[in-house]
Amino acid sequence: MNKRKIGKEQEDRAVKYLTEQGYRVLTTNFYCNAGEIDIIAKDGEYLCFIEVKYRSNISSGYPEEAVDPRKAGRIARSALYYMNMAGYAEDMPCRFDVVSMLEDEIYVIKNAFDAAY
Repeated sequence: MNKRKIGKEQEDRAVKYLTEQGYRVLTTNFYCNAGEIDIIAKDGEYLCFIEVKYRSNISSGYPEEAVDPRKAGRIARSALYYMNMAGYAEDMPCRFDVVSMLEDEIYVIKNAFDAAY
């Protein structure tokens, strides 16, 4: 199975999990010049920008460790672009979450990093 297909399957699994946890998914795979956001959703009052990371085992480290400062910066810049494009106010409460998927385990790290442009 190729990585793109595995990635799509895991993102679909993450959407299902987030929905079960009470998130309201607004869009998936948002692309702009600044980068890409896997999932954009609302969790209560928060607008959440969510990165999905999957590993079949920990030989390459834990999934969430793949969200380094450079990746976080691209997500933050993409989030700002999305908010401007979608008409959200600057004071909209936002959060950057990571869905960490290791084998059959799945969990959400809420507020996994701060915005760094």
